[in-house]
Amino acid sequence: MKYVNEFRDGNIARGLAAAVVAETQPGRVYKIMEFCGGHTHSICRYGLEDLLPGNVELIHGPGCPVCVLPIGRLDQAIALARRPEVILCAFGDMMRVPASDRLSLMKAKAEGADIRIVMGSAEALRLARENPAREVVFFAIGFETTTPPTAVAVKQAVGLGLANFSVLCNHVMTPPAIQAILDAEDQGGVRIDGFVGPGHVSTIIGTAPYEPFAAKYRRPIVVSGFEPLDILQSLLMLVRQMNDGRSEVENQFSRAVSAQGNRKAQAICEEVFELRPSFEWRGLGTLPDSALTLREAYAAFDAERRWQIAYAPVPDHKACACADIVRGLKKPTDCKVFGTACTPDSPVGSCMVSPEGACAAYYLHGRFRDAKVG
Repeated sequence: MKYVNEFRDGNIARGLAAAVVAETQPGRVYKIMEFCGGHTHSICRYGLEDLLPGNVELIHGPGCPVCVLPIGRLDQAIALARRPEVILCAFGDMMRVPASDRLSLMKAKAEGADIRIVMGSAEALRLARENPAREVVFFAIGFETTTPPTAVAVKQAVGLGLANFSVLCNHVMTPPAIQAILDAEDQGGVRIDGFVGPGHVSTIIGTAPYEPFAAKYRRPIVVSGFEPLDILQSLLMLVRQMNDGRSEVENQFSRAVSAQGNRKAQAICEEVFELRPSFEWRGLGTLPDSALTLREAYAAFDAERRWQIAYAPVPDHKACACADIVRGLKKPTDCKVFGTACTPDSPVGSCMVSPEGACAAYYLHGRFRDAKVG
């Protein structure tokens, strides 16, 4: 296939769905988690769940970095943005995420904080060059996909001698989150029989990091692209593995993903970043070695160290089910405020405001009509 419309061919989609139906075994339930919110949105957008047999249950996972970023990290960003010397640069999908005291970056901006929406770290670096009298802080979030550009920006800042540029680093990693979900099965967590592995993340880290999960936990993982045919083929591959009693890592997204990933991107991240001993995730708790911070050689560009901003955990809104949704324990329609008090225009939790959040997917593509009334 060469063109995107070929990955959306209805006849092929129906054929793949029919194959899934034909190959699932009666009396057996296949619980499959798609880790990435991009997959969740495609599933909802194209109605893929409606093509599957009732014994194939799709479970939505962490979704995206916006969904799993705890409130305390957003509070740090707002505290920095309120400093008169600071220009805070953030991705647009962070602007309406609820923080403490009914605040958000958007509300802080309305109150006078200098917060700029940027497309990436390169734009933040440009702002630092154009505003030498101001401190420019890049609010860096993301899984492994967005980590290399942040590393490049830090390296470029060193080369340019930009002493007014720093990074509030909140980059997190996918494998520790998968492990946390699997480890939680014995402590009341959801049972997962197989994973649709993240596609964009895997272009960077490759498929090799998933091998230990397949070996230790005996769960098949299929790294998938994001088009409807990609996902249906990945589900068929997972069903076949489960039927055969296999637990392997397979690569459906071979047009973009290799076993070893992007070695150049990995190398620059290794040079600039090191593991944090612990990091809090929304829903998953505090996980060891699951996030990154700048190495000592680049400490001058670490906003947390520069301003000595301490992290303080903050509980989620009591009515919000985001913490359970990112663990796969609930679907968006199980949340009491979904589609009523919590909408994309007035979000209570991050899963509704994030463009890759499960709640946003359900609301945007009409799945909110499945919500129970009364």
